[in-house]
Amino acid sequence: MATALLFSGQGSQYAGMGKKLHDAQPGAYDGIFETAGEVLGFDLKKTMFEGTAEELAETSVSQPAIFTMSLMCAKRFELDGGEFTAVAGHSLGEYAALVLAGAVDMRTGYTLIKHRAACMDKAAKKNGGKMAAVIGLAAADIEAGCKEVSDAGDYVIPVNYNSNAQTVIAGSAEGIAKATELLKEKGAKRVVPLAVAAAFHSEYMKEAGLEFGELIKDIPIAQPKKAFYSNVLGAKLTDFSDIHTLLSKHIFSPVRFTSELAAMQADGIDTFVECGPGKALTGMVKKTLSDVTAKAIDE
Repeated sequence: MATALLFSGQGSQYAGMGKKLHDAQPGAYDGIFETAGEVLGFDLKKTMFEGTAEELAETSVSQPAIFTMSLMCAKRFELDGGEFTAVAGHSLGEYAALVLAGAVDMRTGYTLIKHRAACMDKAAKKNGGKMAAVIGLAAADIEAGCKEVSDAGDYVIPVNYNSNAQTVIAGSAEGIAKATELLKEKGAKRVVPLAVAAAFHSEYMKEAGLEFGELIKDIPIAQPKKAFYSNVLGAKLTDFSDIHTLLSKHIFSPVRFTSELAAMQADGIDTFVECGPGKALTGMVKKTLSDVTAKAIDE
Protein backbone atom coordinates (compact mmCIF):
# COMPACT_ATOMS: atom_id res chain seq x y z
CA MET A 1 0.00 0.00 0.00
CA ALA A 2 1.38 3.43 -1.02
CA THR A 3 -0.07 6.64 0.41
CA ALA A 4 -0.20 10.19 -0.93
CA LEU A 5 -1.11 13.28 1.07
CA LEU A 6 -3.39 15.77 -0.70
CA PHE A 7 -3.72 19.44 0.24
CA SER A 8 -6.73 21.62 -0.56
CA GLY A 9 -6.87 25.10 -2.07
CA GLN A 10 -8.45 28.50 -1.60
CA GLY A 11 -12.16 28.45 -0.90
CA SER A 12 -12.00 25.52 1.50
CA GLN A 13 -11.64 27.73 4.60
CA TYR A 14 -14.31 28.00 7.28
CA ALA A 15 -14.69 29.92 10.53
CA GLY A 16 -13.16 28.16 13.53
CA MET A 17 -11.08 25.74 11.48
CA GLY A 18 -8.28 24.07 13.39
CA LYS A 19 -9.65 24.77 16.86
CA LYS A 20 -10.79 21.19 17.53
CA LEU A 21 -7.42 19.82 16.42
CA HIS A 22 -5.61 22.34 18.59
CA ASP A 23 -7.77 21.72 21.66
CA ALA A 24 -7.47 17.94 21.33
CA GLN A 25 -3.67 18.10 21.47
CA PRO A 26 -2.66 21.34 23.21
CA GLY A 27 0.91 22.33 22.39
CA ALA A 28 1.28 20.03 19.38
CA TYR A 29 0.84 22.86 16.88
CA ASP A 30 2.50 25.76 18.73
CA GLY A 31 5.51 25.77 16.42
CA ILE A 32 3.28 26.18 13.39
CA PHE A 33 1.43 29.18 14.81
CA GLU A 34 4.62 30.79 16.14
CA THR A 35 6.26 30.61 12.73
CA ALA A 36 3.10 31.93 11.07
CA GLY A 37 3.02 34.95 13.38
CA GLU A 38 6.70 35.73 12.87
CA VAL A 39 6.40 35.68 9.07
CA LEU A 40 2.93 37.14 8.61
CA GLY A 41 2.98 39.76 11.36
CA PHE A 42 -0.45 38.98 12.79
CA ASP A 43 -2.08 36.43 15.11
CA LEU A 44 -3.28 33.81 12.63
CA LYS A 45 -4.47 31.46 15.37
CA LYS A 46 -6.88 34.09 16.70
CA THR A 47 -8.15 34.81 13.19
CA MET A 48 -8.67 31.14 12.38
CA PHE A 49 -10.37 30.31 15.68
CA GLU A 50 -12.37 33.51 16.25
CA GLY A 51 -12.58 35.34 12.91
CA THR A 52 -15.71 35.56 10.80
CA ALA A 53 -16.18 33.79 7.48
CA GLU A 54 -15.85 37.19 5.78
CA GLU A 55 -12.49 37.86 7.44
CA LEU A 56 -11.23 34.41 6.49
CA ALA A 57 -12.31 34.92 2.87
CA GLU A 58 -9.75 37.71 2.37
CA THR A 59 -6.97 36.32 0.17
CA SER A 60 -4.24 37.63 2.47
CA VAL A 61 -5.85 35.65 5.31
CA SER A 62 -7.41 32.63 3.61
CA GLN A 63 -4.21 31.47 1.90
CA PRO A 64 -2.02 31.33 5.04
CA ALA A 65 -4.97 30.01 7.08
CA ILE A 66 -5.59 27.10 4.71
CA PHE A 67 -1.85 26.44 4.53
CA THR A 68 -1.74 26.35 8.34
CA MET A 69 -4.71 24.01 8.60
CA SER A 70 -3.05 21.73 6.04
CA LEU A 71 0.16 21.61 8.10
CA MET A 72 -1.85 20.88 11.25
CA CYS A 73 -3.72 18.00 9.62
CA ALA A 74 -0.49 16.55 8.22
CA LYS A 75 1.05 16.82 11.69
CA ARG A 76 -1.95 14.96 13.12
CA PHE A 77 -1.51 12.25 10.47
CA GLU A 78 2.15 11.83 11.43
CA LEU A 79 1.43 11.95 15.18
CA ASP A 80 -1.01 9.09 14.62
CA GLY A 81 1.78 7.07 13.02
CA GLY A 82 0.87 7.70 9.41
CA GLU A 83 3.44 7.33 6.65
CA PHE A 84 3.37 8.59 3.05
CA THR A 85 5.48 8.41 -0.09
CA ALA A 86 4.01 11.20 -2.23
CA VAL A 87 2.31 14.61 -2.05
CA ALA A 88 0.06 16.73 -4.24
CA GLY A 89 -1.86 19.93 -3.74
CA HIS A 90 -4.79 21.57 -5.47
CA SER A 91 -3.69 25.12 -6.39
CA LEU A 92 -2.68 26.73 -3.06
CA GLY A 93 -2.28 23.22 -1.66
CA GLU A 94 0.97 22.78 -3.58
CA TYR A 95 2.75 24.90 -0.95
CA ALA A 96 1.86 22.58 1.92
CA ALA A 97 2.92 19.77 -0.40
CA LEU A 98 6.32 21.42 -0.87
CA VAL A 99 6.80 21.59 2.91
CA LEU A 100 5.75 17.98 3.54
CA ALA A 101 7.92 16.79 0.65
CA GLY A 102 10.95 18.44 2.25
CA ALA A 103 11.54 20.93 -0.58
CA VAL A 104 11.20 23.94 1.75
CA ASP A 105 10.99 24.40 5.50
CA MET A 106 7.89 25.76 7.18
CA ARG A 107 9.20 29.32 7.50
CA THR A 108 10.00 29.42 3.79
CA GLY A 109 6.55 28.02 3.06
CA TYR A 110 4.93 30.91 4.93
CA THR A 111 7.17 33.39 3.10
CA LEU A 112 6.10 31.96 -0.26
CA ILE A 113 2.44 32.07 0.76
CA LYS A 114 2.72 35.67 1.99
CA HIS A 115 4.13 36.80 -1.39
CA ARG A 116 1.66 34.70 -3.37
CA ALA A 117 -1.38 36.00 -1.52
CA ALA A 118 -0.28 39.63 -1.90
CA CYS A 119 0.34 39.28 -5.65
CA MET A 120 -2.94 37.47 -6.27
CA ASP A 121 -4.96 39.89 -4.16
CA LYS A 122 -3.52 42.83 -6.10
CA ALA A 123 -4.34 41.25 -9.47
CA ALA A 124 -7.80 40.17 -8.32
CA LYS A 125 -8.73 43.72 -7.28
CA LYS A 126 -7.40 45.10 -10.55
CA ASN A 127 -8.70 42.53 -13.05
CA GLY A 128 -11.65 40.78 -11.39
CA GLY A 129 -13.24 38.04 -13.44
CA LYS A 130 -15.64 35.19 -12.72
CA MET A 131 -15.54 31.43 -12.25
CA ALA A 132 -18.12 28.64 -12.51
CA ALA A 133 -18.16 24.88 -11.96
CA VAL A 134 -19.44 22.82 -14.88
CA ILE A 135 -21.07 19.58 -13.74
CA GLY A 136 -21.68 16.48 -15.82
CA LEU A 137 -19.94 17.33 -19.10
CA ALA A 138 -16.74 15.83 -20.51
CA ALA A 139 -13.65 18.03 -20.30
CA ALA A 140 -13.14 17.88 -24.07
CA ASP A 141 -16.63 19.30 -24.64
CA ILE A 142 -16.00 22.05 -22.11
CA GLU A 143 -12.71 22.93 -23.80
CA ALA A 144 -14.45 23.10 -27.19
CA GLY A 145 -17.26 25.27 -25.82
CA CYS A 146 -14.88 27.69 -24.11
CA LYS A 147 -12.83 27.97 -27.30
CA GLU A 148 -15.95 28.79 -29.28
CA VAL A 149 -16.86 31.59 -26.88
CA SER A 150 -13.30 32.92 -26.70
CA ASP A 151 -12.89 32.85 -30.49
CA ALA A 152 -16.01 35.02 -30.69
CA GLY A 153 -14.38 37.63 -28.45
CA ASP A 154 -15.30 36.84 -24.82
CA TYR A 155 -12.52 35.26 -22.76
CA VAL A 156 -13.22 31.99 -20.92
CA ILE A 157 -11.13 28.85 -20.37
CA PRO A 158 -11.19 25.65 -18.27
CA VAL A 159 -8.93 26.20 -15.25
CA ASN A 160 -9.58 23.41 -12.73
CA TYR A 161 -9.87 19.82 -13.95
CA ASN A 162 -11.27 18.60 -10.64
CA SER A 163 -12.82 15.23 -11.46
CA ASN A 164 -14.46 13.33 -14.27
CA ALA A 165 -17.72 14.98 -13.21
CA GLN A 166 -16.55 18.57 -12.65
CA THR A 167 -14.42 21.15 -14.43
CA VAL A 168 -14.18 24.79 -13.36
CA ILE A 169 -14.07 27.57 -15.96
CA ALA A 170 -12.82 31.14 -15.53
CA GLY A 171 -12.87 34.36 -17.53
CA SER A 172 -14.74 37.60 -18.07
CA ALA A 173 -18.29 37.99 -16.79
CA GLU A 174 -19.52 37.96 -20.39
CA GLY A 175 -17.42 34.92 -21.23
CA ILE A 176 -18.75 32.96 -18.26
CA ALA A 177 -22.35 33.93 -19.07
CA LYS A 178 -22.07 32.88 -22.70
CA ALA A 179 -20.18 29.69 -21.88
CA THR A 180 -22.82 28.80 -19.29
CA GLU A 181 -25.58 28.84 -21.89
CA LEU A 182 -23.51 27.06 -24.53
CA LEU A 183 -22.32 24.30 -22.18
CA LYS A 184 -25.85 23.67 -20.98
CA GLU A 185 -26.86 23.25 -24.61
CA LYS A 186 -23.99 20.75 -25.02
CA GLY A 187 -25.37 18.66 -22.14
CA ALA A 188 -23.95 20.03 -18.90
CA LYS A 189 -26.19 19.05 -15.99
CA ARG A 190 -25.43 22.26 -14.14
CA VAL A 191 -23.16 25.29 -14.32
CA VAL A 192 -22.71 26.74 -10.85
CA PRO A 193 -21.26 30.27 -10.34
CA LEU A 194 -18.51 30.32 -7.71
CA ALA A 195 -18.30 32.98 -4.99
CA VAL A 196 -14.79 34.17 -5.85
CA ALA A 197 -13.26 37.59 -6.39
CA ALA A 198 -11.35 36.83 -9.59
CA ALA A 199 -10.70 34.46 -12.48
CA PHE A 200 -7.98 32.42 -10.80
CA HIS A 201 -5.57 30.30 -12.88
CA SER A 202 -6.39 32.31 -15.99
CA GLU A 203 -4.69 35.10 -17.95
CA TYR A 204 -6.29 37.52 -15.49
CA MET A 205 -3.68 36.28 -12.99
CA LYS A 206 -0.65 36.45 -15.29
CA GLU A 207 0.74 39.68 -13.86
CA ALA A 208 0.39 38.18 -10.37
CA GLY A 209 2.35 35.12 -11.45
CA LEU A 210 5.12 37.16 -13.03
CA GLU A 211 5.41 39.48 -10.02
CA PHE A 212 5.46 36.47 -7.69
CA GLY A 213 8.22 34.86 -9.77
CA GLU A 214 10.41 37.93 -9.30
CA LEU A 215 9.81 38.01 -5.55
CA ILE A 216 10.73 34.36 -4.99
CA LYS A 217 13.52 33.84 -7.53
CA ASP A 218 16.26 33.84 -4.89
CA ILE A 219 14.42 31.73 -2.29
CA PRO A 220 16.05 28.28 -2.02
CA ILE A 221 13.81 25.36 -2.98
CA ALA A 222 15.42 21.92 -2.78
CA GLN A 223 14.83 18.64 -4.54
CA PRO A 224 12.03 16.99 -2.51
CA LYS A 225 12.47 13.84 -0.44
CA LYS A 226 8.98 12.60 -1.39
CA ALA A 227 7.39 12.24 -4.81
CA PHE A 228 5.81 15.58 -5.77
CA TYR A 229 3.03 15.87 -8.35
CA SER A 230 2.50 19.17 -10.20
CA ASN A 231 -0.76 20.91 -11.12
CA VAL A 232 0.80 22.51 -14.19
CA LEU A 233 2.22 19.26 -15.54
CA GLY A 234 -0.53 16.96 -14.32
CA ALA A 235 2.28 14.52 -13.53
CA LYS A 236 5.19 13.87 -11.15
CA LEU A 237 7.77 16.64 -11.14
CA THR A 238 11.26 15.12 -11.12
CA ASP A 239 13.42 18.09 -12.17
CA PHE A 240 13.27 20.94 -9.65
CA SER A 241 15.95 23.05 -11.36
CA ASP A 242 13.32 25.48 -12.69
CA ILE A 243 10.76 25.19 -9.89
CA HIS A 244 10.58 28.97 -9.39
CA THR A 245 9.39 29.49 -12.97
CA LEU A 246 6.89 26.66 -12.57
CA LEU A 247 5.44 28.20 -9.39
CA SER A 248 5.13 31.53 -11.18
CA LYS A 249 3.34 29.89 -14.12
CA HIS A 250 1.17 27.90 -11.73
CA ILE A 251 -0.77 31.03 -10.75
CA PHE A 252 -2.09 31.59 -14.29
CA SER A 253 -2.17 27.99 -15.57
CA PRO A 254 -4.89 25.32 -15.30
CA VAL A 255 -4.91 22.90 -12.37
CA ARG A 256 -4.70 19.45 -14.01
CA PHE A 257 -5.79 17.55 -10.92
CA THR A 258 -7.46 14.62 -12.68
CA SER A 259 -4.24 13.96 -14.63
CA GLU A 260 -2.25 14.10 -11.39
CA LEU A 261 -4.52 11.55 -9.75
CA ALA A 262 -4.22 9.22 -12.72
CA ALA A 263 -0.43 9.58 -12.68
CA MET A 264 -0.29 8.79 -8.96
CA GLN A 265 -2.43 5.70 -9.37
CA ALA A 266 -0.26 4.57 -12.30
CA ASP A 267 2.77 4.96 -10.01
CA GLY A 268 1.24 2.55 -7.50
CA ILE A 269 -0.44 4.93 -5.06
CA ASP A 270 -3.68 3.43 -3.81
CA THR A 271 -4.41 5.47 -0.67
CA PHE A 272 -5.13 9.20 -0.64
CA VAL A 273 -5.30 11.22 2.58
CA GLU A 274 -6.61 14.76 2.35
CA CYS A 275 -5.03 17.12 4.89
CA GLY A 276 -6.77 20.46 5.31
CA PRO A 277 -10.16 22.08 5.73
CA GLY A 278 -13.08 20.12 4.31
CA LYS A 279 -13.29 17.01 2.17
CA ALA A 280 -13.48 18.38 -1.39
CA LEU A 281 -10.40 16.56 -2.67
CA THR A 282 -11.55 13.28 -1.18
CA GLY A 283 -14.72 13.60 -3.23
CA MET A 284 -12.69 14.36 -6.36
CA VAL A 285 -10.60 11.23 -5.86
CA LYS A 286 -13.69 9.05 -5.43
CA LYS A 287 -15.28 10.49 -8.59
CA THR A 288 -12.11 10.08 -10.66
CA LEU A 289 -10.40 6.84 -9.58
CA SER A 290 -11.60 3.33 -8.80
CA ASP A 291 -9.98 0.70 -6.59
CA VAL A 292 -8.41 3.28 -4.26
CA THR A 293 -8.98 4.43 -0.69
CA ALA A 294 -9.64 8.11 0.00
CA LYS A 295 -10.17 9.74 3.38
CA ALA A 296 -9.83 13.17 4.96
CA ILE A 297 -8.22 14.51 8.12
CA ASP A 298 -9.99 17.72 9.06
CA GLU A 299 -10.92 17.96 12.74
